[in-house]
Parts: sequence; C-alpha cells; structure tokens
Amino acid sequence: MAEGYFPNWRVRGRVDQDKGEIIAIDERLPWPQTIAMGLQHVVAMFGSTVLAPLLMGFDPNLAIFMSGIGTLLFFLFVGGRVPSYLGSSFAFIGLVILVSGYGGQGPNGNLGVALGGIIACGAVYALIGLIVIGIGTRWIEALMPPVVTGAVVAVIGLNLAPIAVKSVSGASFDSWMALVTVLCVAAVAVFTRGMLQRLPILIGVVLAYFLYALATNGAGLGKPIDFSIVANAAWFGMPHFVSPVFRGDAMALIAPVAIILVAENLGHIKAVGAMTGKSLDAYMGRAFLGDGVATMVSASLGGTGLTTYAENIGVMAVTRIFSTLVFIVAALVAIVLGFSPKFGAMIQTIPGPVMGGVSIVVFGLIAVAGARIWVQNRVDFSDNRNLIVAAVTLVLGAGDFTLKLGGFSLGGIGTATFGAIILNALLSLGERAPRA
Repeated sequence: MAEGYFPNWRVRGRVDQDKGEIIAIDERLPWPQTIAMGLQHVVAMFGSTVLAPLLMGFDPNLAIFMSGIGTLLFFLFVGGRVPSYLGSSFAFIGLVILVSGYGGQGPNGNLGVALGGIIACGAVYALIGLIVIGIGTRWIEALMPPVVTGAVVAVIGLNLAPIAVKSVSGASFDSWMALVTVLCVAAVAVFTRGMLQRLPILIGVVLAYFLYALATNGAGLGKPIDFSIVANAAWFGMPHFVSPVFRGDAMALIAPVAIILVAENLGHIKAVGAMTGKSLDAYMGRAFLGDGVATMVSASLGGTGLTTYAENIGVMAVTRIFSTLVFIVAALVAIVLGFSPKFGAMIQTIPGPVMGGVSIVVFGLIAVAGARIWVQNRVDFSDNRNLIVAAVTLVLGAGDFTLKLGGFSLGGIGTATFGAIILNALLSLGERAPRA
C-alpha cells in the first residue's frame, strides 16, 4: 500500500521508558494522554511565546493565537511528519526594536513597519525552502555541518540563559523559589513513572505554583499572587490585529534573519532525528517553507515571526514522545486561548520565580540538545577546525557579542550563527591541503 501524505498513526498504549522506548512520529498515545501531552507543550512554549512579544510591544494574546495557526500550517506543509511547535522567535527582537524605535513600555506604536520586515524575512525563508525542495539539502549541510548546527542550537539556550537567571535574581526569595521550581520539575522527571513522568513541566509548574502560594499568600513571604486580574478579565475577546507597513529599509534589515531561522530549524530537525533514530532530512525543505509561510501569515495579522521551538524539543527529549498529533492538540489549545483574555490573566498570575525556574530547565535542555547533535553525529573535537568553530560560536552567543555597522545591529545569536557558518567555511578551505 502506497504511503499517504499523512502518517497512519498507530496507537501505543504502553511504553517502557526504562528500556529506551519512545512514542514515534507515526504513533500516538490514547487520546486522554495525547491531550495531556498537548497541554504540556502549551506550557513549555508559553513563557517564551509571551515574553518575546512583550519585549517587542506585540499583543501577547495575538502571539499565542498566531503560534497555534502557524503550528497547524507547519503540520500541513510537512504532512504531519516533523514534530514541532512554532512560537515567537527571539531572533527578531533586536531588529524589530531598531526599525520601530520601540521604547520598551506598552504597545509598539510603530509595529506595522516591523511587521513588513518580518513578512520579507518569511518570504526569504520560504524561498530557501523551495530551493531545498528542488535541489536538496546538500548545500545547506555543507554550509552548516553538525559542528555548526550543534553550536547554533546550544547557543540559543546559552544566549537565553541570562534572561531566566536575571528574572529571578531581584530578591533572595525569588531565587530560592526558582530553585524549588527546578527541583519540582526534576523530581517529576526522574522519580516518577508512567504518565506523571511524561508531564514534568506541567506538573512541576503546578507543584511550584502551589508551594509559592503557600509561602506568599499563606505565610506572608515574598510577593503574593494577585488573583483580582483574573476576576476582572473577560472570558472572550478578539485579539488586536495590526496591519503591516512595507518600508524598504526595514525589510532589508529584518529579511536576513531568515538565515538564523534556517539554522535553528535545521538544528532542531537534526536533533529530533537524532532522538528518534530516524532522519527527517527529506522533509527539511517543506519544514523551511512551512515555517516561512507561517511567519508571513502571522506578521500579516500583527503577530510575531515564528520559529520551530527548542523548548518543545526539550519536552520531547524528557518525555520521549514524538507523536505529531500532540502538536495538533497544542495548536488548537493555543488558538482557543488566544481568544480568552481571562486565560491570559490567569497565566499572568504564574509567579515570575516559577516561570524563571522552568526557563532555567528548558533553556538548559536546549543547550544540551546542541551537544546531543555533536554526540549523535560523532563530531571529532580532536580536529582543531571543529574545536575552534564550536568554541568561538559558543562564546559569541553566550556572551551576546553584538556587531554594529551604521544603523545595523546584529546580536549574539546572529553573530554566533553567521560566525559559525563563515568560520567553518574559511577553515574548511585548507582541509585538503597537505600538511608539512
């Protein structure tokens, strides 16, 4: 029987994680467990998908809504064969702030100009996807071999790490609660079994939230949770859509972010392929095209640029559940939640130290996913070329090394990505040269 465009998902009712078993891409858990896993992926993506728009002056409810739409579009483009959630990309933040002149408080009054640039980036990204579909991935793999993709993925986690740490460093109580959250997540991931072990982030957040409420609202320590914002919020409300404005200079500045998105997506697909033991390279072009189109659709309505989310790959690494149907559930939940200001208010009650603690775990898993690419691809670090490429990339990204040229600014993830590609290419020129 010929293989269809979508998989025929087989039901797996029992998985022995101690034996290294996984739920494969073309398998699924019973629906109650699939729904629970989808909810966990919503929790995993939520912090970053909300934080990124807040930093750029976007409507976070709209960002959540468009992340769901984008994930469904991605699912359709890849035929349900690449497990990924599409959320707000941090790669756009610096350039969006630059072209829009955003001051950092409240809504971005010049958001339309940034949206036009994001659409241009999505178009470039989609074009790269079409080229890959036509001629394959060899040219990309030559530019971005495992030593480069592993370093770029690791850098994303390391570059985001200061955000998590600084968010819980304001007071001693916050720092301790962040560590309590880390322990809650870790305890669920390591010491539980069965369904509980598959929901470490979700259950860890609930446990930490409960402990925080006991310590603050109950014992009077730290800042208490304010539940009045939930009571005052409406159950249903339309997201605030914004129209793009197409300005040449802004489009020229933001369009090259597509290179970073390609590196992210390539690294994520390689990481998932390594974890599942099944190469997903055949779907690389469709993944780029789907992500590019999703980014254009999102920005055309006022949403952020989208990217495949390493946070959710981190969840898959812990749970070993790669069924793509889980992401359909997550996307539908996000779309529904995007229409609920009350839900947005409820999420706002999650204490900063709890979200910071979860971010420490998730961003760390992203960094480790990069190292996993090196291990799975047996990157030889006795080769000085690989050693230098990885070492320089990690420091550029983790240190948030920024390059400025006139009005153009390239932040840590950008310099690390371009630096890794260019440095690897330059050092590879002498790869075949005879040694004295």
